Amino acid sequence: MFRLTLLFILCSITVYSQDTIKTDLLKEVVIIHKRSLSDQTDKPLSTLDKYLEKSNMVNMVRRGAYAWEPYLNGMTAERSVVTIDGMRIYAACTDKMDPVTSYVDITNLAKVNVHSGQSGSAGGAAIAGSLDLVRNKGTFGEKNLSGMLFTGFETNSQQQVIGGAMAYAQPKLFANLDFTYRHAGNYKAGGGEEVLYSQYTKYNVSAIAGYKVNEHARLEASLIYDRAVNVGYPALTMDVGLARGVIASLAYIRHGWETKVYYNTITHVMDDTKRPVVAIRMDMPGWSKTAGFYSSLQGLSQKHSWKANISGHYNKSLAEMTMFSNTAGEKDMFMLTWPGVLTYYGDVYGEDNYAISKHWRATINGGAGVQDNIVDDHLGLESLKIFYPGMERSKLRLLKRLSTALNYTNDHVQYTLGVAYGERAPSVSEGYGYYLFNSFDRYDYIGNPEMKNEKSVSLNGAVLFHRSWFSGKLSASYFHLMDYIIGRPRAGLSVMTIGAAGVKVYEQLAYANIFNIGVEGDFKLNRNFTWSNRLGYRSGSGENVKHLPLIQPFTYSSGLAFSLKSFTADVTCNGAAAQDRYNPEFGEQALPAYAVLNVSASYKFNFGKQSLMLKTGAENLFDKKYTTFADWNRVPRMGRNVFVNIIWSY
Repeated sequence: MFRLTLLFILCSITVYSQDTIKTDLLKEVVIIHKRSLSDQTDKPLSTLDKYLEKSNMVNMVRRGAYAWEPYLNGMTAERSVVTIDGMRIYAACTDKMDPVTSYVDITNLAKVNVHSGQSGSAGGAAIAGSLDLVRNKGTFGEKNLSGMLFTGFETNSQQQVIGGAMAYAQPKLFANLDFTYRHAGNYKAGGGEEVLYSQYTKYNVSAIAGYKVNEHARLEASLIYDRAVNVGYPALTMDVGLARGVIASLAYIRHGWETKVYYNTITHVMDDTKRPVVAIRMDMPGWSKTAGFYSSLQGLSQKHSWKANISGHYNKSLAEMTMFSNTAGEKDMFMLTWPGVLTYYGDVYGEDNYAISKHWRATINGGAGVQDNIVDDHLGLESLKIFYPGMERSKLRLLKRLSTALNYTNDHVQYTLGVAYGERAPSVSEGYGYYLFNSFDRYDYIGNPEMKNEKSVSLNGAVLFHRSWFSGKLSASYFHLMDYIIGRPRAGLSVMTIGAAGVKVYEQLAYANIFNIGVEGDFKLNRNFTWSNRLGYRSGSGENVKHLPLIQPFTYSSGLAFSLKSFTADVTCNGAAAQDRYNPEFGEQALPAYAVLNVSASYKFNFGKQSLMLKTGAENLFDKKYTTFADWNRVPRMGRNVFVNIIWSY
């Protein structure tokens, strides 16, 4: 039966329109929108998390209905670099409740560039790859004002979405302004069971403006203000009272040379005040401040297309925990969970794309980063010295990376084969975290500042076919990681969290191996029908670890889209095989196979230069109760959800 199912999927592998995913071998581009939200998207007003899930390289680990954590090539967020328009941003939550992707919204963005491994490492040292969230911005031109207003509603969580965007242009000036408000209550899993503490409210405002200094140069300034309140996390023991991000930048651009300075500050406050029964009340605020720059130059020289980049940034990450006594007269307990860790990082990067012949080209890129971590808080330093008496206040590291690829292209097919080497430093939590509770395996975690750089040698390849009626892609990657960072139980240490199973300390395995494969296929059956398909599989193991945690099983997605003039409709089926490769040491358990059906339809009314788009649909049409490998503590996914999106463009 499994072989028959696999054969069906290979031949008919959710409908993702060509406006949603663009594939270019080792790079994928997730298209959000250009001037307006597209009627070709299954749900235009969905969150960025849902858009990112459409990339074969990305899994989104879910702790609730909000702020999912991107895993690139089956690896945790610490092993990738996520930037917004090239800007480095550090999250402020020790429990990974606020990934960088949570501080933007779809109206901010034009696309997301997803790079595998070292293929696009201008943002800095990483192992898994990088995601660059590219802002939506206007251009200079004739005087013009355009924009959109939108609203949406979803029945399952009673979610409301309201917002708008405006773009103004003239010969020497452009400006973009957008606003999005989202409010959702608790959602219901399949069968009608309410998932408590899954509510959230989010406000996002974004502005960007450009001024043409002369025919050769321009200035651009941008600002993002994002605020989320009353965010529930059903998979965790605490919720979030406030998550606020302020991100600002100023750039000078002259032909192929761009220089940008930026600053961002993140505030994240965890609390359990909305939970009726807890063993002890806690507040866990965190703060992250980053200032940085980059200067990038690119150009053409005979057969060479090259790029050079120099960048640097400073960050301070501080987090604390206060435990409030339930007994009168007893003192509250306070400790630093991130001891004011300062990060100074400088980086140089170069890339050259050389055209060997009409069909062949070679690409080589490399870079080096210097990173200095300093424990700024004396109390935090002394606390870590309990476990590491000989540790120094400062730790300096050199992080190297190199990648090369060979590419062949003709009219209908494209091949690539690449090999790469990369290194990364331990994250703030891995190096300096102090009794960070992991609710999945129920262990307290302690960082290890004495660890070596994690290293990776990777091999990747891809084949891209395209005809007038068909396009398909087969891609695979293999990562051999050395000094792999992972938490392991340490006997003899006392727990801090009530009910914790024990204490884990970050250590390094001699090696770990991760393999990824993905297949995509789009069939244009005729003028009106398109059949789009996807499947993916990952495996991961390490020294004395049979299965690495949170690794995607065999998954598939298949669907049919219909388009006729202003009307579109689609039906999709998403599913996964049973999860029988799991690691109980990390809290995982076996999961059954599942399949869910989604349907949607839209109609676009045109009124001269204005239009009104109405989109409606039903997700999880048959109200199936299910959970996936990426659901923290196996919290079930949303049940049947009927949505309506209305977008007026002018």
